[in-house]
Amino acid sequence: MEKIPGGSPPPPPPPSVPANVNPELVEVLRHPERSAIPKYSMISRRGVGTSGRHISLLTNHYKVSVNVPDAVFYQYSVSITSEDNRAVESKGIGRKLIDRLYQTYSSEFAGKRFAYDGEKSLYTVGPLPQNKSEFTVVLEESFAKHESGSPGGGESPSAAVKRSKRSYRSKTFKVEISYAAKIPLKSIALALKGIAIDNSTQDALRVLDIVLRQQAANRGCLLVRQSFFHDDSRNFNDVGGGVTGVKGFHSSFRTTQGGLSLNMDVSTTMILTPGPVIDFLVVNQNVREPRYVDWVKAKRMLKNLRVKTKHNNMEFKIIGLSEKPCNQQYFPMKLKNQDGANVEAQIVEVTVYEYFTKHCGIQLGYSAYLPCLDVGKPKRPNYLPLELCSLISLQRYKKALSSMQRASLVEKSRQKPQERIKTVTEAVRSYCYDEDPVLSSCGISIEKQMTQVDGRILETPKLKVGNSEDCIPRNGRWNFNNKTLLNPTSISKWAIVNFSARCDISHISRELINCGRRKGINIERPHTLIEEDQQSRRGSPLARVERMFELIREKLPGPPEFILCVLAERKNSDIYGPWKKISLSDFGIVTQCISPTKINDQYLTNVLLKINSKLGGINSLLAFEHSSHIPLIMDTPTMILGMDVSHGSPGQSDMPSVAAVVGSRCWPLISRYRASVRTQSPKVEMIDALYKPLANGNDDGIIRELLVDFFQTSKGHKPKQIIVFRDGVSESQFNQVLNIELEQIIKAYQHLGEVDIPKFTVIVAQKNHHTKLFQAGGGTENVPPGTVVDTKIVHPRNYDFYMCAHAGMIGTSRPAHYHVLLDEIGFSPDDLLNLVHSLSYVYQRSTTATSIVAPICYAHLAAAQMGQFMKFEDFSETSSAQRSMTSVGSTPVPELPRLHENVEGSMFFC
Repeated sequence: MEKIPGGSPPPPPPPSVPANVNPELVEVLRHPERSAIPKYSMISRRGVGTSGRHISLLTNHYKVSVNVPDAVFYQYSVSITSEDNRAVESKGIGRKLIDRLYQTYSSEFAGKRFAYDGEKSLYTVGPLPQNKSEFTVVLEESFAKHESGSPGGGESPSAAVKRSKRSYRSKTFKVEISYAAKIPLKSIALALKGIAIDNSTQDALRVLDIVLRQQAANRGCLLVRQSFFHDDSRNFNDVGGGVTGVKGFHSSFRTTQGGLSLNMDVSTTMILTPGPVIDFLVVNQNVREPRYVDWVKAKRMLKNLRVKTKHNNMEFKIIGLSEKPCNQQYFPMKLKNQDGANVEAQIVEVTVYEYFTKHCGIQLGYSAYLPCLDVGKPKRPNYLPLELCSLISLQRYKKALSSMQRASLVEKSRQKPQERIKTVTEAVRSYCYDEDPVLSSCGISIEKQMTQVDGRILETPKLKVGNSEDCIPRNGRWNFNNKTLLNPTSISKWAIVNFSARCDISHISRELINCGRRKGINIERPHTLIEEDQQSRRGSPLARVERMFELIREKLPGPPEFILCVLAERKNSDIYGPWKKISLSDFGIVTQCISPTKINDQYLTNVLLKINSKLGGINSLLAFEHSSHIPLIMDTPTMILGMDVSHGSPGQSDMPSVAAVVGSRCWPLISRYRASVRTQSPKVEMIDALYKPLANGNDDGIIRELLVDFFQTSKGHKPKQIIVFRDGVSESQFNQVLNIELEQIIKAYQHLGEVDIPKFTVIVAQKNHHTKLFQAGGGTENVPPGTVVDTKIVHPRNYDFYMCAHAGMIGTSRPAHYHVLLDEIGFSPDDLLNLVHSLSYVYQRSTTATSIVAPICYAHLAAAQMGQFMKFEDFSETSSAQRSMTSVGSTPVPELPRLHENVEGSMFFC
């Protein structure tokens, strides 16, 4: 990425600014001419690396040939209205309607087949005879006869007998199709040559992807973005709680150096377990019998789900529950005159139970005493007994999984490399994409074998541990057996607190001291061991933590330098959030939480790695870092940033996002980092607090904190080079990283009185992609750690590469996909690849290479861990008057409590 010279025309404006971003940035983006900071554009690839040992690989990209490159897609807008001219939401009914339209008016389309996106656009190869056409389409659908046939609608007993027969009604729609745009397929060919033409290439690729989605929709699949899932129980994996993981496929067309390719991969999504509604509720709420179901929770869970009835095999959407049990819920029912006399029908009140048992002849059991499902309209209820209803399949579950569910999903859905190769290749062959009429009219054909690609295995970085001893990782792993930490700390004044009744903390204390001695950490006996009393365990999490700190103050003469906290649960402990907030923010005490199941040397060593790093020690360094010889970094003060944003769990739309940035310290080291964290508006990915000018002229932003820390820990050096690793952004947001976030970083630097802007290298790391690498020649294992690919399957123009730095022990490894947006520092391809690879070996909390560079791991950890502050009751609506709020745009965002000055310099908050 290079600065655009002053005389060149300005670059196209960046994409729309995210809602609630820093108001000053909005102004700059609307009026770029007012900013003195140059704008940036993405750089092209400058070459490929050559270092490392060659390895032959396969990848799940399938070569695509285009034999009619001059074909043009014509895009048409689709508008659907009902008989009374009201707009109709196309989602759900659109595909059915368009299919009927084609069947009815095929001559109007001159035999052309089309791809429909399911909403507002359809695409044809070549133009339709008319630029604008209006059609009338009639759909017949089965329905429940509310007028004479359901609880809440009323009917006669004789009519009730007919309810097993399906009723039909016709609905008439107007469909207007009008020309919108041309999308030439040759834009893909130009992109493959490295020639970018505005958005035409992405538009053309999107049309091809829509064709694949349409195929899957026609097969009755559940569509989730670019993945599709069949209703096949062989692909279902129950993960507990009424939730099922369903295995499907991701498919998308991509432009690569080797040409157009189809990226096909196994994908998984979560659905509600199909079957009887009552069975789902019992499992979902983890109760033994239906009588223990919490119906308030059940109502929330069931709303808008679809069920099928077993007495008439019809589908309905749930809108709620009845207020009373089935045998007490009355509704008015019309009784028609049996002798046919012209007398007004009598209306009687009957219960739902009586209606189904006496008038429909359906025997009901347990559901007589349970609420009914309401599948009618808000003002016209239609009640169905629970035992007659089953959840239909392929209904997405969008909430966050519990730790147990996640573990079950990983266990049941993982696939070894050869199994994944077989599954994906069989799918490509069976779906016969070549035969699709839209693709075949473009002359598109897809190879049925995975693409072969050349990779390289980079040399494993050598580490230095205690006594400057060399440590050479094997298969991406190392250990401290018979070794000491490089720079161990000592612990003299500390304590252990126990929130878990099952743990013997005296035993833990002895074993930790002994293990620390072997690793070079001098740990004195703890000043005190504090057990939580029985009465405190009945209190709220916050009350329990506050009581524990009262005991700490009573039993210690002053604040300890460290507390070991034993929790009952390893994950999702209610104690964790308030404990961390109070210890780090209120008291400024470094803590380590554990929940041991087995105490052994390996477990205690891992705990000590975390403790040592938090207290300022160093566990290991890269050998070349230890010798202060790092290409392009040793000679010039260089700062490394890792940036990430953690969003609330699915379904928590109002939970503020947490932005975290870590910055390297103690230059020329690249293994030590400090984090700074802020909240921002929910679901906003761009970090808006990197530079945060206040009314008094000060800067309260993240970058200032990290720049000052770098200066203080690097012997008064200011960074002249800054390397930015950004996680969690998509390709459509790359320009925003460059021209929103990078601009804030520069402003923060200038705010400190600096005139010369540092040189920047900006790299985006992605893990949420579907490219996999496999060993060619039938190798059964994952690719070796250090495998890198920077040819053939990479972007035809942009600077990107795939790297698998870690050892994949479970399932199939997913490489990290790195995109180099800007490189003013001027790394050679080999130097940059080796730097990225080395940064996967400096994560102080483990003895394995990380799958993504350590600065991003730390940023992700800091965002996720500090996000725990948002979850406990002291940080809830009940205490909103006490907490600090930041107003961004029109949305007030609660601020995270700042860390106590005693722990501000700690590397991590975990």
